[in-house]
Amino acid sequence: MGDIDIIFRIAGIGIILAALHTILKYAGKEEYANWVTVAGVVVILFWIVNFLGEFFTEVRSVFNLF
Repeated sequence: MGDIDIIFRIAGIGIILAALHTILKYAGKEEYANWVTVAGVVVILFWIVNFLGEFFTEVRSVFNLF
């Protein structure tokens, strides 16, 4: 995954989550809207943690640490 690719993925998921949250909220399903939002945030956090892991591995290899 490229550096800019992850930003576009996060932005895309954010837009989709905002739309789903709004649709579900106006449909009277506020509990489902909140769960969809939480699930989306968890997915994004997993992507960020994975990206940071790759970043720190790259930093270690550049500076010959470990």
